[in-house]
Amino acid sequence: MATIQLDLKKRTETGKGSARRLRSMGMLPVIVYGPEISPIMLSIDYKQLEKILRGKSAESIIFDLRVDSNGKKYSKRVMIKEIQKDPVTRDYLHVDFYEISMEKELEVDIPVHLVNTPIGVSEGGILEHIRRELKISCMPRNLVDKIEIDVSGLDVGQSLHIGDISFPPGLKSMEDENLTIATVVAPAIEVEEVEEVEEEEVEEVEGAEREEIKGEDKS
Repeated sequence: MATIQLDLKKRTETGKGSARRLRSMGMLPVIVYGPEISPIMLSIDYKQLEKILRGKSAESIIFDLRVDSNGKKYSKRVMIKEIQKDPVTRDYLHVDFYEISMEKELEVDIPVHLVNTPIGVSEGGILEHIRRELKISCMPRNLVDKIEIDVSGLDVGQSLHIGDISFPPGLKSMEDENLTIATVVAPAIEVEEVEEVEEEEVEEVEGAEREEIKGEDKS
């Protein structure tokens, strides 16, 4: 997976007041940390980050941070650890980046995308997408932004489990192989129709029994 370059500037001021001032200027407060570095306070252009993350899973992107610190520039490979958002507007408030090594395996949650129409759906069944993310272990160079799974062979009553999936090269699932990814179930309307038929049959039987009782009383 290609890395995405981000240009950031070092910041010296901290606190809520400083963060508000940054956001009012279209910037976002950022912190970078990791097992072998001290935390670094930075700022990033809000719209630049928003554009990059649009329609993507933030946890599956590797960034090449280009840091400008008092005229000196250096770079770090990082991933997003956490994004704080406003609970009402959902605007970004703060971003935590975590430095990674390109030579060590990662454990990340990768989105699952189901592709193609199952046989069972063509016959009236309903596709239920159970697991929308999978925890995967891989080297950074093998990281993908999504896992596409072909569900065209699923018939009504059949399920697809993690153990049934052929993962892209270099990816290893950290989940129980018996967990269900997707299943095709019979439509609920069929059950309702059967119940209605059964109710009608019961009413017909009860009505016939009542007629028999009336006939016996007259005799």
